[in-house]
Amino acid sequence: MLLPHSISGVFQTLPILESYQTPWEITTKIQEIISQILTTLDPDFIVRDHIAIHKDSVVEQGVILKAPVIISKGCFIGAHAYLRGGVFLAENVSIGPGCEVKSSFIFSGSALAHFNFVGDSIIGSQVNMEAGAIIANHFNERDDKRIWAKINHEIIDTKVTKFGALIGDNSRIGANAVTTPGTILPPNSVVGRLELVNQMAKP
Repeated sequence: MLLPHSISGVFQTLPILESYQTPWEITTKIQEIISQILTTLDPDFIVRDHIAIHKDSVVEQGVILKAPVIISKGCFIGAHAYLRGGVFLAENVSIGPGCEVKSSFIFSGSALAHFNFVGDSIIGSQVNMEAGAIIANHFNERDDKRIWAKINHEIIDTKVTKFGALIGDNSRIGANAVTTPGTILPPNSVVGRLELVNQMAKP
């Protein structure tokens, strides 16, 4: 199981995730998972139409939220950010202006600077993404769009065509860097500015 090795305390934060074996299984079923989490939230959340925002979070003008979405305590969502397809933000997450987050979990203290895209991904705690960094989730350029992942030297067919990355705790991703679909970054990874992380594993 990758999650507990990548994200400290993940099952304490979200016990429901313990039922899933892979990160791409989680992102594929994320709308169902978040809808279940919505039923367990405390009264400090304002919930309307399957969108939950903690009373101590800040959501600036022009933000678009498409249900289901959970924004936890202490989060900041900058102007004109776009959250869709099922998004869970743990405590103290910052999503900067103009960012798009699709079908993703982002854990505590992580930050997207501005104009980032994160798609179908699980982002650990205290991860920092500089401006313009992209977590790509789809092989638009290939005829065979299946995504393979390399885990412990084993190449695994995810059997999905949409999966971005699993990014471990305390990782740093530089400005305008790109990770290819199926990327697995261990905790404390550093991706340089303008760097392409190409883990296009395929047998």
